[in-house]
Amino acid sequence: MAAAGVKYHVGREANSVYGEEWNGNQVGILHHGHHWKMPVDPFKQPGNPASGLLPLISADPPGTRGEADARVQAYCFRMCLTDHPDNRVPFAKPAGYDPGTYELLTRTLAAGWRDVFGKFDAIPNRKTDTNNHGPFSFDHIGANYDYPEASHERRREIIADHARYQLGLLWFLAHDERVPADIRTKMQTWGLPKDEYADNGHWSPQLYIREARRMLGADVLTEHECMGHREVKKPIGMGSYTLDSHNVRRYVTPVGTVQNEGDIGVKPKQPYQIGYGSLVPTKTECTNLLVPVCLSASHIAYGSARMEPVFMLLGDAAANAAVLAARAGSAVQDVDYPSLRGLLESQSQVLALPK
Repeated sequence: MAAAGVKYHVGREANSVYGEEWNGNQVGILHHGHHWKMPVDPFKQPGNPASGLLPLISADPPGTRGEADARVQAYCFRMCLTDHPDNRVPFAKPAGYDPGTYELLTRTLAAGWRDVFGKFDAIPNRKTDTNNHGPFSFDHIGANYDYPEASHERRREIIADHARYQLGLLWFLAHDERVPADIRTKMQTWGLPKDEYADNGHWSPQLYIREARRMLGADVLTEHECMGHREVKKPIGMGSYTLDSHNVRRYVTPVGTVQNEGDIGVKPKQPYQIGYGSLVPTKTECTNLLVPVCLSASHIAYGSARMEPVFMLLGDAAANAAVLAARAGSAVQDVDYPSLRGLLESQSQVLALPK
């Protein structure tokens, strides 16, 4: 998409761009548990702003709810862990480990937060799909802003930084004496599975890129379509997940405490349609490109559409459209929609709710 010169957007649009409610800066909106529910001091010397901020906290002002910025929701590795003693590789201290990176977590634990294991979701064979959970966890908040526009080399650096951060966090929780003993003891029962990713140190090779570039295509999927407030033209698939964004930054509140910002979760009333126009560029830019992953969507609508099943069904729709365009010798924007719809329905693609 980018190489073809097609227009795209990175970051959060202002709410005013598409008349949305849940886009842009979300300062003061705390939808999930991934924020501080108690006051925690953000300064290197507690109570002294002149001492500077702890790592991983932005010095930018809170800003105004609904305004645009170029920040991107946090990435992390979705970790596969195990507590099976015969299949467990103990956590190792990563190269470049700096315990100071986790001082904010030390203060959070000291303030009483204990839900470290809240997203160790069980999967078969005593393994987990471990995701981010709580105010300071496996999301490396603010460390990915460069990624969407970065070179391959810079992207590799960002990926390595995320791995170092998460592996360091695992080591910290298992071994640092500032961590409460019950959490340290429990974390030491976990490790990386010997039988997973054996060619990559038992660590996933894939960083979870939740959002990067998003095409500005023929049509833009917004929260209006997701919430059922506006009719969708030429539907080619459906989504249903919550309009979701992970946090994009940590900042200092006006009262001098740390807080996260950007975490949103708004559930659509029912499954919604995604239109063919979200898969194709404007015709003046490119006539032979279909974009099912970096589809044309606002930040908050993409937060729902970015689920893997949706990517698969959009990929299926794009493949069928490409076949029709190739056979007809036409631009992808001129694919005969009734023919495309008929193909998709013959393959059991669901394009609308039952009446």
